[in-house]
Amino acid sequence: MKKIILAVSTVLALSSSLTAHAEDAKNTEYLSDWWHQSVNVVGSYHTRFGPQIRNDTYLEYEAFTKKDWFDFYGYIDAPVFFGGNSTAKGIWNHGSPLFMEIEPRFSIDKLTDTSLAFGPFKEWYVANNYIYDMGRSDADRQSTWYMGLGTDIDTGLPMSLSLNVYAKYQWQNYGASNENEWDGYRFKVKYFVPITSLWGGNLSYIGFTNFDWGSDLGNDNFIDNNGKNARTSNSIASSHILALNYDHWHYSVVARYWHNGGQWSDDASLNFGSGDFSVRSTGWGGYLVAGYNF
Repeated sequence: MKKIILAVSTVLALSSSLTAHAEDAKNTEYLSDWWHQSVNVVGSYHTRFGPQIRNDTYLEYEAFTKKDWFDFYGYIDAPVFFGGNSTAKGIWNHGSPLFMEIEPRFSIDKLTDTSLAFGPFKEWYVANNYIYDMGRSDADRQSTWYMGLGTDIDTGLPMSLSLNVYAKYQWQNYGASNENEWDGYRFKVKYFVPITSLWGGNLSYIGFTNFDWGSDLGNDNFIDNNGKNARTSNSIASSHILALNYDHWHYSVVARYWHNGGQWSDDASLNFGSGDFSVRSTGWGGYLVAGYNF
């Protein structure tokens, strides 16, 4: 995850909004009628996944599908492809050449040919969320697998809603103390609301929030300059997206709120060799995205 004012969380945002246009794919020319993909330019501003605020402009490949028993969303980023601030290291300046996140879900109902629906719960899934940062050394690399149970909710409204709850297995984590162990849980809520036709396209609102809790990081001995723990056991990242979609082009504006982003304690005082700085892991940032569906 990036650069520029008023920015975009291209991650799940465009996934949901483009899903609403899966039917349009039948009437336009794409490389595939079931594997929906795009290439995006993403600018991010004040992202808070690490201990230092980051701005970044990068290139992204994005894909999604919902076919039979398979529900998938994912993206691959080339960080700092077009530049960033001094704390942003990426593909051209000795930082990570690749950042990836995928969210495959497998329908239990369809794989077992059994309806498990009851009440507002329409369908159940084996849900996964895998994150990989290819950093050039162990201290710059992440590999995280969330696995659990997901469901789609019938709201009775013109909107879609899905919930997933996961346990987390942490392989590499930038050298943190919780590597190679089960470490905490995540609850994810995602929703999509069509708004109106606008300027020949379709305007929609998409939201998703990750609630992370139960991690051992808050109990480790990473002490800041004031003698306090610099890490936390919980974090929240909540994204709110306006997306304008056409058959081939799409544009999004995203506001994202972090609480203890990256499980860093807000206001912790750190020094990584270039002087003291205060962690700003709680607050707002954003993204802008422009992309082409093919």
